[in-house]
Amino acid sequence: MKTLKLYPLIYSVLILYVLTSCSDNVNGPRPTDTSGDWLISSDQVFDGGPGKDGIPALTNPNFFNASEANYLSDNDLILGFVSNGEARAYPHKILDWHEIINDDIGNQSFAVIYCPLTGTGIGWDRVLSSGKTTFGVSGLLYNSNVIPYDRLTDSNWSQLALLAVNGTLSGTKPNVVNLVETNWKTWRELYPNTKVVSTSTGHNRNYQQFPYGDYRTNNNTIIFPVSKTDNRLPAKQRGLAIIVDNKVKVYSIELFGQEDILFEDEFAGSELVIVGNKTKNFIVALTKRLQDGTSVELSLLEGQGPAILQDANGNKYDAFGNVVAGAKLGQKLQSIPQMIGYWFSWAPFYETVDIFEPQN
Repeated sequence: MKTLKLYPLIYSVLILYVLTSCSDNVNGPRPTDTSGDWLISSDQVFDGGPGKDGIPALTNPNFFNASEANYLSDNDLILGFVSNGEARAYPHKILDWHEIINDDIGNQSFAVIYCPLTGTGIGWDRVLSSGKTTFGVSGLLYNSNVIPYDRLTDSNWSQLALLAVNGTLSGTKPNVVNLVETNWKTWRELYPNTKVVSTSTGHNRNYQQFPYGDYRTNNNTIIFPVSKTDNRLPAKQRGLAIIVDNKVKVYSIELFGQEDILFEDEFAGSELVIVGNKTKNFIVALTKRLQDGTSVELSLLEGQGPAILQDANGNKYDAFGNVVAGAKLGQKLQSIPQMIGYWFSWAPFYETVDIFEPQN
């Protein structure tokens, strides 16, 4: 697989980087000074170019109402979250330029951690054992994936390893806050009263321009070296990955079509349903067990606001596993860590990467 090299490009007075051909930079990406103890191979940690906080994370951003978000089109991807009845959307168009958004909804403090190079987005609780923090972009990458740092202890974390890999908190796992990735049209249909991050970020960025050229669709393009490749699927094919311990199972977006489809599966001891729709750019995995231990059988439910599933007793569930109607209202299905990303992303981080194949 070809690894492209990088050169700086000035956007107004801001130095940002974009893809170019191999010949434009004879040095290519270089390892950086990674002093201190690392839980990952420090010689595979690369300096991304902009430096620490050169890609500015956002904290408590401004929000539009859905009707005001004219910069988004129906097919634009967003990461969505719902807490205490409030829905918020964090568009890729914003995250491509900022990578991390620190936010609070009610008493829940979390960070949206996104890497445009691996196409992976997930939420982390910002309340750590040592106190409440915000996350920033370190400017470092490992296996082409973002390394956030927490501003409380200055520890470095690996997004895809779900682990603090350097610093005071080394070895700590983040408390995952699952997000739902889908297109803007689908999210609005599920949550018409959603808020969405405003383009008034305080930074001069062209949020209508993707900063990495044709990277999203070019299967031969990976900017930074990766330690392991897996050619069973195209490098940039998107899919939902369920992550348990050192194992991953991937559900490709190509399994789905124009209608909602439900697959049943079992992984790492959990019985699951996987709901997806390629047209909606939507895949989620939900366990079949409530937090109180009750086992439930789930089936598709159409046209019921945020509810996408129902059980045999008439309880209705949203994409986060929350019971939104029925006798179990207020309860929630047990969660399992997951995020959508490019196929090439998983092999460098996990010993076992399974691909879901439907049974005939």
